[in-house]
Amino acid sequence: MNRTDVLNLLKEYTKSDALLKHMYAVESAMRAYAKKYNEDVEKWGIVGLLHDFDYEMYPNPPDHPLKGSEILKEHGYPDDMRTAILGHASYTGVPRETPMAKTLFACDELCGFIMACSVVRPNKIADLEVSSVKKKLKDKAFARNVNRDDIINGCAELGVPLDEHIRFVIDAMQTISPELGL
Repeated sequence: MNRTDVLNLLKEYTKSDALLKHMYAVESAMRAYAKKYNEDVEKWGIVGLLHDFDYEMYPNPPDHPLKGSEILKEHGYPDDMRTAILGHASYTGVPRETPMAKTLFACDELCGFIMACSVVRPNKIADLEVSSVKKKLKDKAFARNVNRDDIINGCAELGVPLDEHIRFVIDAMQTISPELGL
């Protein structure tokens, strides 16, 4: 598994620029957490990149991520990666038992929310503060498709306080802000 092959697979199934940017954001957060936890940075990054690769073709539950998992199996991706990806969608019933699976779940919705917070700011993500993200979390009309319960539950499963998790993910996403258009 190398990033070039992963990107080729990703782009075979995903054409939406917004969805690609979301997966790059999750990849950046996953890589940062892998480094923090002394885990396999490449493997965790690939899980972040591929977690929604099938969403455009199979947007309806349970097709996403079940069909994607089968595609990844055909391409030789290991069970632990596929299980983490399956677990990021609670409706699959796949438990999040590994640090990688818990981290993916914790980062997925938050990355989407941070993207939404960033695009409405003059300086985008450059000066985004935790307090701004938390204020927007309380506004149910803002980015209404983001599941706030998943953000809160993700922090709990990961065992990281909300403020710390938000700061960590912002910092990770800032490292690739040009790629994200932020």
